[in-house]
Amino acid sequence: MELKWLLYVTLLAVGILAAQAHDVDEDNDADDVVDIEDDLDDGIEEVEESKSETSSPPPAPKVTYRPPVPTGEVYFAESFDKGTLEGWVLSRAKKDDTDDEIAKYDGKWEVQDMKDTKLPGDKGLVLVTRAKHHAISSKLSKPFVFDTKPLIIQYEVNFQNGIECGGAYVKLLSKTPELNLDQFHDKTPYTIMFGPDKCGEDYKLHFIFRHKNPKTGKYEEKHAKRPDADLKSYFTDKKTHLYTLVLNPDNSFEILVDQTVVNSGNLLNDMSPPVNPPREIEDPNDQKPEDWDERPKIPDPDAVKPDDWDEDAPAKIADENAVKPEGWLDDEPEYVADPDAEKPEDWDEDMDGEWEAPQIANPKCETAPGCGTWQRPMIDNPNYKGKWKPPMIDNVNYQGIWKPRKIPNPDFFEDLEPFKMTPFTAVGLELWSMTSDIFFDNFIICTERAVADDWANDGWGLKKAADGAAEPGVVGQMMAAAEERPWLWVVYILTVALPVFLVVLFCCSGKKQPSAAEYKKTDAPQPDVVDDEKEEEKDKGEKEEEEEEEEANEGKLGSDADPGSASQEEEEEEEEDDRKAASEEEETVNRSPRNRKPRKD
Repeated sequence: MELKWLLYVTLLAVGILAAQAHDVDEDNDADDVVDIEDDLDDGIEEVEESKSETSSPPPAPKVTYRPPVPTGEVYFAESFDKGTLEGWVLSRAKKDDTDDEIAKYDGKWEVQDMKDTKLPGDKGLVLVTRAKHHAISSKLSKPFVFDTKPLIIQYEVNFQNGIECGGAYVKLLSKTPELNLDQFHDKTPYTIMFGPDKCGEDYKLHFIFRHKNPKTGKYEEKHAKRPDADLKSYFTDKKTHLYTLVLNPDNSFEILVDQTVVNSGNLLNDMSPPVNPPREIEDPNDQKPEDWDERPKIPDPDAVKPDDWDEDAPAKIADENAVKPEGWLDDEPEYVADPDAEKPEDWDEDMDGEWEAPQIANPKCETAPGCGTWQRPMIDNPNYKGKWKPPMIDNVNYQGIWKPRKIPNPDFFEDLEPFKMTPFTAVGLELWSMTSDIFFDNFIICTERAVADDWANDGWGLKKAADGAAEPGVVGQMMAAAEERPWLWVVYILTVALPVFLVVLFCCSGKKQPSAAEYKKTDAPQPDVVDDEKEEEKDKGEKEEEEEEEEANEGKLGSDADPGSASQEEEEEEEEDDRKAASEEEETVNRSPRNRKPRKD
């Protein structure tokens, strides 16, 4: 127990000393600053400078930025490292059905370095303004035609200021004769819309494609199911995230964030509404027959109300056994006029009427069971049955819930290759955002997964490596946190020392057997002596039993030859037993503490 308390006190003392040492360091640092300001001695300045240089941590390894270069055929690749918007077209359109003040696409776009960048020279496209419509687009090197090769679109987004309400999705603009990039707006036809979007607490990752009905020629938006993954951190951690969409000719698709699949499915089965309409539909001209019975239960027509059923009995009655509490103040109202209230000076009785003091709880009722006219409390009426209704029974004429008959769908079609969408020829960003400084970078559209992965490693991978190199290690983070909150030193010490303390506690907390020196100097037998005495008595008893058996056998053999000698031997044995008993009794008496003489020191 002494060891446990010693360890506990030691740990507590070390923690307190660490916290105090941190406070002393802060005081010393403050004193040093004052001394430097007061004394401009060159020697002191040199010592301080050398001290700071010695104590400064080694610089973090630098990651050198190199613009990514496509490693294969691409339809579009943009890293913005030229520092200009060359190849991009700013929209000059206006939104329809919107006030002129906000209808213009006058949001500002710029090519900038990312805030707090760890890669100097790595630039991106930045949505600079907030609460405005933004639209910008760029042509592909050649139109993308959906045939036998996959479609891969990939780009980076960083919500540098977080995001309140707004999107960062891209649109792949359909190849049409009417396409005019400087008039790009919300109704410009697109083939695919893909990317993050958020408003309120609704975090989305869109994948929408416009499917052309082969019978009517009209386009309808098909939305991918919502991913099961939690997307919130991608919008709030202010880190650069890589968004990838992979569409395969077999109609399968994958959506990845930071090269991890967060959603996948099939264009035929996992879009809403479905690509293909149902083969049959309900007949809009079918009507339910007038005699169709949809009632599974009906009132029993043979049931009769009992004669003693009283429908007029109230549900509650006064409790006749209730007694008015003693001290009830019948003549005192529950509320009285406030005696301290005063009529306002600006009260006009002609306009406001006669002034009355506000009502307050009667102070006399505070110590009484109640005030006013006493009434018996209401209780449930045991005779109440309510309005009588016949019991319900199964309806023998029940026909089920009526549904109109099915007929072939006149608009039915079956498109087994929805992957073959409308070709697109440009990529665009058409966004409204309540947050500024959304950073876009490293767009690529290609057909080979390896090309997209190489592009990601040379762009997003470098950002991730630079961020990792700039971040302090676990120990550094813990030290920095403790510098701001000195009490964390106690937590660290206890956390490290606790396992050692538990090991020592369990290893050293066993019960000790008392040593021979700890016994009092008395004639009381020690544990080993008692055990020896028990074993000796047991052996002695067994030996006596054996001797008795041998003597009995010898006596039986010699009884016929000499009866007199046998009786003589029996007498001798009885005398021997008496002597042994007397000896044992004397020994017991001598061992008794009462008969022991006091010891002289």
